[in-house]
Amino acid sequence: MTSSMTRSVHEFDRYGDVCLALADPFLVPVPADSGPPGSMAWLRATVARFSSDATHARRRALVEADLARLDPAALRRAVASGAADTPRRLVVRTLAEGLGLSAADEVADAVTIVAGAYFGDDAPEADAAVAWLLPRMLPAESADLAGSAALLDPGADRARTAEVTDARLEAAANRIGLLVQACDATGRLIEHARRPADRPSAVPSVEALLIETLRHDPPVRAMRRVATRDTCVTGVEITEGDLVILDIAAANRDPQVFANPRTFDPERTGPPPLTFGVRPRLCPGRDHALALAAGVLDRASADDIPATDDRDPAEAVTAMVGHVLALADTWTAWDGDPFPIDDRIYTPHKAIRRVADHLLDHLAELEARVAGEKTQPDRWHASAITTKADLAPFTRDDLDEAHSRLTRLAGIWANRLGALTAEQLDCSPGDGWTFRQIAFHLAESAYYADAIGDLTPTEDGHTS
Repeated sequence: MTSSMTRSVHEFDRYGDVCLALADPFLVPVPADSGPPGSMAWLRATVARFSSDATHARRRALVEADLARLDPAALRRAVASGAADTPRRLVVRTLAEGLGLSAADEVADAVTIVAGAYFGDDAPEADAAVAWLLPRMLPAESADLAGSAALLDPGADRARTAEVTDARLEAAANRIGLLVQACDATGRLIEHARRPADRPSAVPSVEALLIETLRHDPPVRAMRRVATRDTCVTGVEITEGDLVILDIAAANRDPQVFANPRTFDPERTGPPPLTFGVRPRLCPGRDHALALAAGVLDRASADDIPATDDRDPAEAVTAMVGHVLALADTWTAWDGDPFPIDDRIYTPHKAIRRVADHLLDHLAELEARVAGEKTQPDRWHASAITTKADLAPFTRDDLDEAHSRLTRLAGIWANRLGALTAEQLDCSPGDGWTFRQIAFHLAESAYYADAIGDLTPTEDGHTS
């Protein structure tokens, strides 16, 4: 715990402690300062996410009313069959169409801009996007939320008119908030579930893949709360005004709750991850988010099947290893700075580790399937971590080791694939990709080496 002049900061990272803090009625989201209607500041101050007590209940009811109009199964079918787009735009467009909003493509454009500034600083383009969205999100006329006719009536009660106006604006803000949450959190969940480094070639179900992704690589890694009065969480005294940081990512890997917590295992059983919160603030859109994510993965499943060609599958693997080692020959010039690629960082040692792990993992899968045995989930930490060994200098001895290790693995693969019949390659036993597809999938392991690239020094002393 650290202290400031005005308040203390408490951090919790154990599963049980985070559960208790999330359920504590006196620990509420940090309120946002408001601004004029149609601005980012106004949006943050008006959505349920950053509200508490009766205001939160009222605003949550608005979100729940919109969600009640949407069948998760129908959303899954719609997003799976819709026009191609990025995951974030896909989910926003599908929700917008389900809610009966016009100009769904333009709505997706605007929501994407707003999502980029939702948790950060205000930006003119985000304010403009909120202002564009606002009139398009206003609810239709109803007994509860009177429409424009009441607002235009010169004889209308001004206090009632202001109340109606505020109610309609609040409803519009929470509809925008729903779309923003889909764009940001659901879109990020899809992206994390599709990470090539961590996704096994065969999983029990799309749903299992998503639940384990929520635990292992959550789209929301931390939540902030502020104490509205003195309270206590697992013996920690929290004073009114104190800030509480809840490390969701760490709690989801609590070793006292999850066996082998750093291993990505879609077959895992146990308590749910905390990414969607807990009651009474459990995310009301959980089922819809999972349905949208599953639909995007459904549509991607055919695209995710590795493309094959007329090359010998053994050649595809050995050529990949040759490419990796040709690049590795230049890595003794590495200056020690990791390479950030696709929300991960890579180093020479890490690239070699991931290529070798990939070759070993799928070799174990192939052998188990040929023997008629059940395949085991891999236990690699994959690209999610960067070890101290990954950060070590890449020496000439390390290069020699890499050549020996990967060349032998490539040879084992070439011999194994060469011993398979055409039927075994294309009508392979067990669940998952065919063995030919696995070979061509392995060829994509060049990705890890390409993340480092050619580090041959140039004439000016820099690497190319």
